[in-house]
Amino acid sequence: MSLVEIVDILIPTRQSAFVQRRRALLILSRVRLVAFTFAILTPLWIPVDLYIFDTALGMYLAALRVLASIAFVLLGLSYRGADSISVARWGLVWLLSIPTVFFLISHPLLAQFAITDPAQQVIAAGYAFLPFVMVAGLSVFPITALEGALLSAPLLLAYLLTGILGYQLLPFASHLGAQWLLLLLAVVSTLAGMSQLHFMSQLVDQSSHDGLTRAYNRRVGEEIVAQQFLSALRSSGPLSLAFVDLDNFKSINDRYGHEEGDNTLRNASAALRKVLRRGDVLVRWGGEEFLALMPNTDEEGAGIALARLREAGLGLRPDGKPVTASIGVAERLADQAVQWSELVEKADQRMYMAKQSGKDKVIGIDNKVLAESRLSA
Repeated sequence: MSLVEIVDILIPTRQSAFVQRRRALLILSRVRLVAFTFAILTPLWIPVDLYIFDTALGMYLAALRVLASIAFVLLGLSYRGADSISVARWGLVWLLSIPTVFFLISHPLLAQFAITDPAQQVIAAGYAFLPFVMVAGLSVFPITALEGALLSAPLLLAYLLTGILGYQLLPFASHLGAQWLLLLLAVVSTLAGMSQLHFMSQLVDQSSHDGLTRAYNRRVGEEIVAQQFLSALRSSGPLSLAFVDLDNFKSINDRYGHEEGDNTLRNASAALRKVLRRGDVLVRWGGEEFLALMPNTDEEGAGIALARLREAGLGLRPDGKPVTASIGVAERLADQAVQWSELVEKADQRMYMAKQSGKDKVIGIDNKVLAESRLSA
């Protein structure tokens, strides 16, 4: 793993928007699955409690289990259609909160009753290991190191609290040993979750990127544009889009062969990625066409990025001349676009205008020429 990949699985905000969405969908699907599983399993233990413990204690625990089961059902029915990573994190928080509350209530409850029978002690000890089950469950979720630490901390504190307050169901020395084991389990589960996240990121990266240029492919690009457009619509924020078409690209393939054409595309893609920010998205829309998506960026900000691109250049053609491009710019607010396809269409039309009016130009809002003839074709 490279240093960048290591940092990506340590900090939650390092993944791309596309990976975050895929991660959110996976987390939420597993949250619902685990919630429904616990909703079924939790009340199944009620007959055992009623048989083993005194009637009063058994009824208290039964009521607690019913409430927990209802909470799990409600959680399992929640977040349908959601694909936000922040929503997914809240789903994980609620999934762990239910058993944590159950643990904090059941322990003082059990401590109020004399539990001397060996069978009762065995069943009561099972309640002591509930945090272990939930911490181990973190391993099935693709999470970062920071998320694993924050999610397991309440369970670790709850287990420690029962020992400090004297509600532990195991001897205090055993309770402290179990506390250490719980911490180790939290570390191992977090490492497993980080491994899942890295593996998922690698798979998403391989399936979503164009093999030649390392830009997103069009299928994934359309999904990202739609997602970013919806996000900008909800926040009433700007969203800029640049449609980039390399000039006279066909002549490179015709005169120098497809290998030189591929090299030109690779160099142009690298130049585009270099001027874009980390949160921006580069899509190979087709052939020699690229789409640069710039969230939270107005027309002026997009113009600054494209000015940097024209200054740095897109590489050289096989004959030594600079590669040029015709570029059309669109912005959600200025163009009053109500659908993402409208934004792409307007940028495409302006790119075509730049192509028809001499190439090597940038045309923006209201068909204004933002830059032209800086580079010779």
